[in-house]
Amino acid sequence: MAEMIGKLHRGDCVAGMKKLAAGSVQLAFADPPFNIGYEYDEYDDRQEAEAYLDWSEQWIGQVHRVLADDGTFWLAIGDEYAAELKVISQKIGFHCRSWVIWYYTFGVNCQKKFNRSHAHLFHFVKDPKQFTFNDEAIRVPSARQLVYRDKRANPRGRLPDDTWILRPQDVPEGGFAADDDTWYFPRVAGTFKERAGFHGCQMPEQLLGRIVRVSSNEGDVVMDPFAGSGTTLIVAKKLARAWVGFELSKDYATRVRTRLKKTQADDPLVGAADPVNSAPSTANGRRLDDKQAGRKPRAVSSDDGPSLFDATDGASREAV
Repeated sequence: MAEMIGKLHRGDCVAGMKKLAAGSVQLAFADPPFNIGYEYDEYDDRQEAEAYLDWSEQWIGQVHRVLADDGTFWLAIGDEYAAELKVISQKIGFHCRSWVIWYYTFGVNCQKKFNRSHAHLFHFVKDPKQFTFNDEAIRVPSARQLVYRDKRANPRGRLPDDTWILRPQDVPEGGFAADDDTWYFPRVAGTFKERAGFHGCQMPEQLLGRIVRVSSNEGDVVMDPFAGSGTTLIVAKKLARAWVGFELSKDYATRVRTRLKKTQADDPLVGAADPVNSAPSTANGRRLDDKQAGRKPRAVSSDDGPSLFDATDGASREAV
């Protein structure tokens, strides 16, 4: 068991997880293939629904086995199979604490339906009464504190609410909180400095940082059955957690190992900790009448992350 920790193992995750001792992992994060026809180099993402769900039950079953009794499982999944995988996970024995929506910019531009700009993040635990939840790591000031200056406000701030969001950077101050259970983080687009460049489904470090901080402690083992670009393992390493991962692709595995070698504990996470403030509001972007008149774009910059507007032609890179 010990020899597997701190390594990325190349191969099938079901077979790999069977080599881990039962109860040896404190936190598992999985961003599996969505079965929507994405072009992976060594995986067919066009399975029949029954085959895909049977396979999902196998790997989720192994996640349940390797998790400690007070362990936590986070599952990222798209619309097509979100409901089915939630039911499978609960059938296996997981309890769903939260159904988080990750809202992002740079979504998929659709023609005859609403643009897709979200993914589902299921927060599962093995024991509904005993699990790690470091709420102090994610609390933010409440509206009572920020807006109303109410002396009765809890000085510790508050935990997430349910909410719907359109463009949070355009909502008046106090109208959107980064820790609601709709989470706003820009998707890692091609121009972003944290982009690894070899995997099209890269998760933002700050999003994974929130999950790792709230659901594990320093020294805990964090596992990712589908390492992909390696971001889960990199964030775990930066936040002083032990880690173990599995990746089917030989090419991806080689590249992830290179990224891991360049990562040190206590390295800062890439990206804006407060993504709302790093994104320009509509008023600060370059407008169409500016472009037609040949005027320069309004100054939009951030030390924390990339601008969502191209400084050369003023075109918005957002799809939504």
